[in-house]
Amino acid sequence: MASELHRERLDTVVRHLLDRGASRVLDLGCGPGELLQRLAAHPQFSRIVGIDIDAEALAAARLALGLDRPDHACGVQLRCGSFEEVDRELAGFDAATLVETIEHIDPRRLSKVEHAVFAGMRPSTVLVTTPNEEYNALHGMVPGQFRHRGHRFEWKRARFQQWARGVAARHGYAVSFSDIGPVDPLRGSSTQMAQFIVSPPLDCDTQMKERTNPDSQAR
Repeated sequence: MASELHRERLDTVVRHLLDRGASRVLDLGCGPGELLQRLAAHPQFSRIVGIDIDAEALAAARLALGLDRPDHACGVQLRCGSFEEVDRELAGFDAATLVETIEHIDPRRLSKVEHAVFAGMRPSTVLVTTPNEEYNALHGMVPGQFRHRGHRFEWKRARFQQWARGVAARHGYAVSFSDIGPVDPLRGSSTQMAQFIVSPPLDCDTQMKERTNPDSQAR
């Protein structure tokens, strides 16, 4: 079940990126490169950069992608490092993904990740997936049990949406939410996803209307 869910998760992310027309993509917390392999199979993605702090995971990604073969034609670049710090070389990409990544980060450091990704790198689209804690009981887990020993937290849907809406409001993004995996009427799906899209700047006429219309300001 877990591998089937993971495949659906990766396929969902790729489909969203294709639909958004992204060509330059950052995979933040790329691990052994499962998403990178899927992205590399689509010619739409002209530049793909995977970043992870785990050197062993990156070595596995290099092997899976065949980057060390002299004849490789894969357009994927791997970088060892943290995405808690602003890296100007990674600014302006079409999209960034954090697939099952944020739950591995100490909650006290999430604000640094938020600043680096949404203010520093500022991709046009950001996709974030994370476990839905409410669904854990349907996986046969006991209260307080995490799905992976490396998880620092797992959020219920309301908490995840609260965080995502705060991030969107602070950095000028619109955010929407999707379920990944079978949906339970009470507990939702096993994986929850937020899709952040940069809000277009207001044109001059709209800005003037908002300044002069008290009703619009109240909203």
